[in-house]
Amino acid sequence: MSEKELLISNDEYLKAGIHIGTKFKTKHMSNFIYKTRPDGLSVLNIQQIDERISKLINFLSQYEPKEVIIVCRRENGWKALNLLNEVTGIKVFAGRYPPGILTNPNLKNYMETKAIVVADPWPDKNAVNDALKIGVPVVGLCDTNNQANNLDLVVPCNNKGKKSLGLLFYLVAKKYALNKGIIKNEKDLKHTLEEFTEE
Repeated sequence: MSEKELLISNDEYLKAGIHIGTKFKTKHMSNFIYKTRPDGLSVLNIQQIDERISKLINFLSQYEPKEVIIVCRRENGWKALNLLNEVTGIKVFAGRYPPGILTNPNLKNYMETKAIVVADPWPDKNAVNDALKIGVPVVGLCDTNNQANNLDLVVPCNNKGKKSLGLLFYLVAKKYALNKGIIKNEKDLKHTLEEFTEE
């Protein structure tokens, strides 16, 4: 696959460690694993990661920003997620997601949504369960140790690293903003990849 066809250069993917999985792997994720390193860590296939991020962007682009929620309990993703919100207007939930936000209109923080993305289906399981109850599609960013039950789309990636999540949220923010006409070209994006991924 030529560099041009990827959303971002192979080098950027490698630098962010988006392909480095865990020592544990589930049967759900075995199709995305390219190899196991001598230290026991599983390595995800970058081409498949790129294809699935493209699918995620195309899927989200069918919705208006206020119709989507992205949830991330893991602190490593919060900064990048808030930048994504700033660029696109997509609703984000950084931190612990209390159950019932999508299902109980009496709650003060009740929200309606047509699609939900979780940064990790395990810590973000409250959001997955709410989405199941109201029947909206769920996209999960999944590492090699994740289960994929109840997910409509799996995006394989290192969903624990700050640089990896930063790169993924940067690509989603940029391409979604372009697709929705929020920015006219890539130069209009006010934030750099470095801002999304810095420690």
